[in-house]
Amino acid sequence: MTTVDSEIDGIDVVADDAATRLLAAYQAGSSFFFSGPHGVLLGCGVAATVPKTQCARTGLPGRVADFLRSAEEFGRRNPVVVGAVPFDENLPAHLVMPEEVVRSAPLNVVVSRAPQTSVPDCGVRPVPAPAEYERGVSRVLRRLDDGELGKVVLARSLEVTTAAPVDVRAVLRNLAFADPASYTFAVDLPRRGEDGTRDSFGPQPPLERTFLGASPELLVSRRGMRVRAHPMAGSRPRSADPVEDRCRAAELSTSDKDRREHAAVVDAVAEALRPFCRDLHVPARPEVISTAAMWHLATEITGELRDPATSSLELADALHPTPAVCGTPVRRAREVIAETEPFDRGYYAGLVGWSDAAGDGEWVVAIRCADIENDLLRLFAGAGIVAGSDPAEELAETTAKFRTALSAMGLDRVV
Repeated sequence: MTTVDSEIDGIDVVADDAATRLLAAYQAGSSFFFSGPHGVLLGCGVAATVPKTQCARTGLPGRVADFLRSAEEFGRRNPVVVGAVPFDENLPAHLVMPEEVVRSAPLNVVVSRAPQTSVPDCGVRPVPAPAEYERGVSRVLRRLDDGELGKVVLARSLEVTTAAPVDVRAVLRNLAFADPASYTFAVDLPRRGEDGTRDSFGPQPPLERTFLGASPELLVSRRGMRVRAHPMAGSRPRSADPVEDRCRAAELSTSDKDRREHAAVVDAVAEALRPFCRDLHVPARPEVISTAAMWHLATEITGELRDPATSSLELADALHPTPAVCGTPVRRAREVIAETEPFDRGYYAGLVGWSDAAGDGEWVVAIRCADIENDLLRLFAGAGIVAGSDPAEELAETTAKFRTALSAMGLDRVV
């Protein structure tokens, strides 16, 4: 354990040296950062972008595999693609092959004082307004009563306009330090209105838009023949009072409504993975885990692949979207989300991660996140609406979930 140098200073930290240096080396516009319980990956520069024509959702894993094989023909040794896949199945993914990939052991930090405010002056616009979000929840509940749906995940957004461009590095650093056990990520994206792709290998100009967050939820990972998923559904906000905090965790563990919601997600994930696995272990009961802002019901599912040719991206594509971010049945829930939410989710509730030419990789559900472009931030948070949901409680849940990103920017009191 060593003390971090001033390059990443601003808060007092004791940290693992290698992982923290990778965090310090991240540069918005020319890097990809991905940190989780199993290690840190930093992608530096862009050797090539997977062409937009190859990034449509239908058939994406096969085309990415072809792209990686062509990279090997260019002399790349076990090339890696990194990036994000949007929630909307009609929008293309954004995937690149970095010039260099550097890895380390997991980030291990102890923070001795809180992050400083990164965004001092701003205007905030909720989309939709809180009262309209509650009305949307009520409309969804009526449709649940009609029996056409089992669950719908309804999200809302905050549009934050700042007086100066956001310090993306500072926000990423604060997210990583606040909860090192979560999956902290930062992905360069094309600017709005641009496709950001090229059809050839070689240097490419930096992008000026970043999608970043600290997701608690692993969608799927593949390491050799081993597969792991960690679905989450059912949550409670943390409390600063230790007694109340423990009571909330206990309440979540026994909540019938949350257990039913969680079971639907676990069943869907297991059903999607079984065709790919010769062996699949699904625990009978969820565990209660915590992040800095929330308690969650979570179940760790593990398995062994039938076919070594099945890539992590193929598994992720089969799973996405889970009922944890969409609902059940998926097709109908998608339609209700499009009819009810007055904004485009973009990459929120999509996927962020990496996959290599050997098929190994790791993909997380893109939640607790923000889309940052210069002086405009769009933050997102959702809640699972099932029979028995209360509109005011679902609004409060989204407010609690916003705090992860807002705290990293010194804006946790705006909602």
